[in-house]
Amino acid sequence: MDFSNIDLSHPPLKDLTISNITENVHAVNSKCTNIRTRLLLEKLVTHLHDFARETNLTTAEWETAIAFLTDVGKTCTPVRQEFVLLSDVLGLSLLVDSLDHPKPQGIGATEGTVLGPFHTHEARAVPHGEMISRDGDGEQMLVVGTVRDTRGVPIPGVKVDVWETDSKGFYDVQYDGYENPDGRAVVRSDEGGGFFFQAIVPVPYPIPGDGPVGRLLATLGRHRYRPSHFHFMFDKRGYDRLITALYLRGDPFERSDAVFGVKESLIVDLKTVSDVDGLAEKYNVKPSTRLLTYDFVLVSEEEVKLLRESKVGG
Repeated sequence: MDFSNIDLSHPPLKDLTISNITENVHAVNSKCTNIRTRLLLEKLVTHLHDFARETNLTTAEWETAIAFLTDVGKTCTPVRQEFVLLSDVLGLSLLVDSLDHPKPQGIGATEGTVLGPFHTHEARAVPHGEMISRDGDGEQMLVVGTVRDTRGVPIPGVKVDVWETDSKGFYDVQYDGYENPDGRAVVRSDEGGGFFFQAIVPVPYPIPGDGPVGRLLATLGRHRYRPSHFHFMFDKRGYDRLITALYLRGDPFERSDAVFGVKESLIVDLKTVSDVDGLAEKYNVKPSTRLLTYDFVLVSEEEVKLLRESKVGG
């Protein structure tokens, strides 16, 4: 066999021990020309090896972990991302979002939170005022929002991607025979940075318990519930993409979200539309409709770039 086309110039591997295996792996990987990839693998290998040494990891435990991750992969489908769910329940999703999307302090920039495993790209674009849910059992809710920059200037033309569960706590894609999106839509902010649509009042719900992540939580003695919330994603060129959600105050799971998504600034109080305030007529909804309002503040890409650079420099 001809091995002349194989690069053997890396340091030779021999006499591998518990103490030197890590540095040998780093040496082999050092020829990677992508600096960021090389750094990520170096840190990953270091922490994985240190974890094994610190815990005196057994072969049986390693095999169990491999089987668990294999099961996570097998559970994933085009509409269910079990790996995202695993990242969520370990707090990694929120940590990465906070690191990658820093916010300037003291100017009211809206905080981000977890995307969750049930976002899709199938939501239909709807005009302002449209009802996005076909669930007749849900309590009707009017959502009214504004989008501004950190100087308070309205931002028109922002793509606002929204989604929620039905009144039973299930997303559309969780149903067998799913065909068309429900409980999700895309709207655009107007010239004044405003948008509004109709939905239903969100309810608390359990994350899927029929897969490996659900079994992991049971093993850890943790519940699977998320508090009532409504998802938002804001996207416009020149601004850092914002993935966030609003949580209803007083929810029984407000302080124990299974995926660590709740932040104090994202907890809101629902109001009620009345005849007196003129909102029923303005937005063409019935009096007694529940009302969710929020002023979202986006950070520019330039602001985020400066924040990232300052952290690297620090």
